[in-house]
Amino acid sequence: MDESAIEAFWNSNPCGDQQVGGLAGRRGDYEAFFADYDEHRYRKEAHILGCLDAIDFRGRQVLEIGLGQGADSEQIIRRGAVWSGLDLTAESVARVRTRLSLRRLPYRAIKQGSALDIPYENGQFDIVFSHGVLHHVPDIRRAQREIRRVLTSNGELIVMLYARRSLNYWVSIAIVRRLGLLTLYATRCDPGGILGQHLAHARQIGLWRYLRMDHFIHRNTDGPLNPYAKVYDLATVERDFPDFKIVNSYKVFMHAPPLPVSRLPLGRLLGWHLWVHLRPA
Repeated sequence: MDESAIEAFWNSNPCGDQQVGGLAGRRGDYEAFFADYDEHRYRKEAHILGCLDAIDFRGRQVLEIGLGQGADSEQIIRRGAVWSGLDLTAESVARVRTRLSLRRLPYRAIKQGSALDIPYENGQFDIVFSHGVLHHVPDIRRAQREIRRVLTSNGELIVMLYARRSLNYWVSIAIVRRLGLLTLYATRCDPGGILGQHLAHARQIGLWRYLRMDHFIHRNTDGPLNPYAKVYDLATVERDFPDFKIVNSYKVFMHAPPLPVSRLPLGRLLGWHLWVHLRPA
């Protein structure tokens, strides 16, 4: 997987942009866009604020990898971190700079660059935080070596990764969505939109190849154009992050569209978001 394809996708599809109508339609009103985005994000994923509250950011040197719209960046700074940011895309870097400037929030640095070659010095950070990003990095072992390099010897890596042992992966993606696509393909329907994009991909590369989980998972996490994604359990974390040891982990967020499961109190068992705290081995 060429990293440039991942960069191009996320630069054109900033995380969460279309969920609130997109920035382009706001005629440059960043304040309104950020307010709407944050309201949507923390209403849909209310657990995030509680997870951030449980981390002691006060006075710590923090590097956030993968910035999105900067909502979590703002929350981390407001919790007392000396914050620096890194994102693969120019679009995200520009948006987060604008957000922090508008909100008059202090930060140390924001850089565009790759997690495979982090443009910060050795042993610079007490915490590296990355929410929903590292599962989009194909060469994750190289990335984790770079993260270890920029952490202090007793630093901490805190990540959110998509969970393999989840209702979303086991049922929604592996069964419901594949059966739905198979039905549409067999009946020669052409619904347009996201389903139409899935059908176009299936026709292009072949239905059975498209439905293989090692391929289908990429197209069923962040839209049918997403070039790469991976799901994790703790054994996979241990394999992909050999320079670290797990010190804490938990799952949250009942999310398995199109299944109406968001209100089920099963997030700790079958949640889609796996939070893992790691320290250098």
